[in-house]
Amino acid sequence: MTESYLGVLGIAQVLGVSRHAVHKWRARYPAGSGHPFPEPDVDVDGTPGWRRDRLEEIVRWRASLPGRGAGGGRPTVARQEYLKAATARGLDRDEALRALAVFGEEFPEMTEPEICAWLVERWRR
Repeated sequence: MTESYLGVLGIAQVLGVSRHAVHKWRARYPAGSGHPFPEPDVDVDGTPGWRRDRLEEIVRWRASLPGRGAGGGRPTVARQEYLKAATARGLDRDEALRALAVFGEEFPEMTEPEICAWLVERWRR
């Protein structure tokens, strides 16, 4: 049976960021650094790949980035789409963010981008 791996694009989609962000993290946090990005399981012609069962490890790595959340920064694509959809449904930004936090507490196994995508999809029905 052929094994399937996630590449940089797959990791980026799960995290709700661009593939460029994943490339930057790999360069900025190499093996041996204080907070190394998880090493790929395979490398095919210079293209890294991670087993799907390591997604949780990668999500935890990102959540523990030094300084994450301190400056705010730009929301992920998933959060931007969620906030746009929430506004269209009559929620203001604070209400939408509170709702997102509640869903995050209720469904800890889901990442924020997954929750955002799920809610947006439900609202489109």
